[in-house]
Amino acid sequence: MSASDANIPRILVDGHGGDHAPDMVVDALASLLKKRRGQLHFGIVGISDVLLPALESRGIASQVELVPATEVVDMCEGPAMAVRRKKDSSMHVGARMVRDGHWDALVSAGNTGALMAISKLILKTLPGIDRPAIASMIPGVKGGSTLLLDCGANVDCTSNHLVQFAVMGSCYMKAAEGIESPRVGVLNIGHEDIKGTDVVKVAASELRESPLNFTGNAEGTDIFAGKFDVVVCDGFVGNVALKAMEGAAGFIRYHLKHELTRNPITRAGTLFVRSALQRFRSAIDPDEYNGAPLLGLNGIVVKSHGSAGSHAYANAIEVARREVESNLSSMIVDSMNALVTE
Repeated sequence: MSASDANIPRILVDGHGGDHAPDMVVDALASLLKKRRGQLHFGIVGISDVLLPALESRGIASQVELVPATEVVDMCEGPAMAVRRKKDSSMHVGARMVRDGHWDALVSAGNTGALMAISKLILKTLPGIDRPAIASMIPGVKGGSTLLLDCGANVDCTSNHLVQFAVMGSCYMKAAEGIESPRVGVLNIGHEDIKGTDVVKVAASELRESPLNFTGNAEGTDIFAGKFDVVVCDGFVGNVALKAMEGAAGFIRYHLKHELTRNPITRAGTLFVRSALQRFRSAIDPDEYNGAPLLGLNGIVVKSHGSAGSHAYANAIEVARREVESNLSSMIVDSMNALVTE
């Protein structure tokens, strides 16, 4: 890369992660190379004999740097096994490339547990952060989005962990969405201060005394209501909530399609509301919000959904781009330092 390209984000993608890799990964790169020509520098990490033909078939081999790796972490492989025995996997090599400063970010649709374990081992956590968290953007009913974290990385959390998640989430919404003072809430079974577990109540108390814009407890229905910009919880609750949302979205899409195609009259009626239906589908489509940042690492890693297609994967790459351009890691460190000095 020339000196004139020094400020261009360098995004490395895992060529073997996900259900439809490497084709969907390479298709995503081809799409973004057309859309953002000259704005991003791309690399793909993995087995050269597999990835090079895919790049050549789409005519982008000269535009994407190939980073060799000799192993692949399977989707069902245990994190501990992946960490110990596959040190030349695409995940391992990719994380080392980010750690050593050769690339600014790594994007993978592979095994979530392995990606988190490998990334934490190699990149370490930022100063003041005990555990990284998986964050997910949830669409709001009136536009905008709410960031939910943790969504599965940490099943058991202390109140201090929740406070750290709040700091990371607030920084992310400043960087990604341009919100000057993100509204932060703790996911609970009610808005009242007396409700919830001891961990949740202590976290809420600590957040009230913090410099963050803490606006109280959030119930499950508030995640979509636009009342909060950031909602924090432990990874067990967050993952259940996220999967329930994805299931509900699929349920709605299925029954809506079934009813609208039930007979010739309803099929004809859909012609008059086609544009509205397309907007509705986009609003609840998880692909449009794909890309879960692993916040708190000393380096940028973004997890794509394992079943993602090329469009969804391209959205995950865009998440990584925004993190790089906003210098998110430095923002988190500065915010943690401010919290300590309060």
